[in-house]
Amino acid sequence: MRPHFSYLLRSMLNGISQVFLQRHLGCGLLVLVAIGLHDLALLAGTVLGLLSGTFTAWRLGYPRDDIETGLYGYNASLLGLLITLMLGLAPLACLLTILSGAISTPVQHHLLRRMRERRSLPGFTLPFVLLGWLAMGVCGVLEAVVEARVPEHQLDGWGALGGILKGLGQVLFLPDPLAGLFLLAALLSADRNAAVWTLCGSAVGIFVALLAGASDPSALAGLAGYNPALAALALSQVHRSALAPALGIGLAIIFRLCFDQLGLPPLTMPFILACWAVTLGTRQYQRQGEWQPS
Repeated sequence: MRPHFSYLLRSMLNGISQVFLQRHLGCGLLVLVAIGLHDLALLAGTVLGLLSGTFTAWRLGYPRDDIETGLYGYNASLLGLLITLMLGLAPLACLLTILSGAISTPVQHHLLRRMRERRSLPGFTLPFVLLGWLAMGVCGVLEAVVEARVPEHQLDGWGALGGILKGLGQVLFLPDPLAGLFLLAALLSADRNAAVWTLCGSAVGIFVALLAGASDPSALAGLAGYNPALAALALSQVHRSALAPALGIGLAIIFRLCFDQLGLPPLTMPFILACWAVTLGTRQYQRQGEWQPS
């Protein structure tokens, strides 16, 4: 039995909105609009990845609620974006997108099961990072900075604002302030608090990059902003205190610098490591509190 079109559509829109940890149809639609306005080829790659990951999850009989929530769409959509960015819409790119999207689904299922049954750390975009590095290696660009399209910018008020918005856009490889503005609107439609923290993370990441001596064009292209933006977004969803997302921002910046030193494309790994570090620290703190005598 084939999935109903409305079910598939909801799953895909939620899947792309899950890139920003949201389950919101309007958010997903605005994210797709942002991608399409920037580059129709990237939109096609994104949709192909979404279809691959979502349909594979359905064929494997994974829980319907998880599929409709979009948990099997966001890693596949990011892989479609990355592969299309590297290869365009060539037949090989489409094949790699379908294969990597399909492979990401059982990897995601394993991570979800471990998190629920053993209280393991959340996987976030780990399937995308691992398969993305593999795809970059296959394409021979692992040592190249695929995401770095760095036009000239001036360090003034508008340049800084554009850089912050590009920090949001670079989550989806979109170095475009208009795309970032649409993504901000997408987040605002789903969760205003999440939108504010995402902006803060991007702003701090870019400011620190400038303080650390990065060139104005490189910093204002948003490459230093998207990992701290994602870390702030993710941690603000599960912690009431502002301390956790603030720590996540700082750690994501540090981990990004480490990847720069290694010469390895960071993708979203600094965001994942920052969230894991804060989560482990929080758990350790809670255990110590439980052990204290009353």
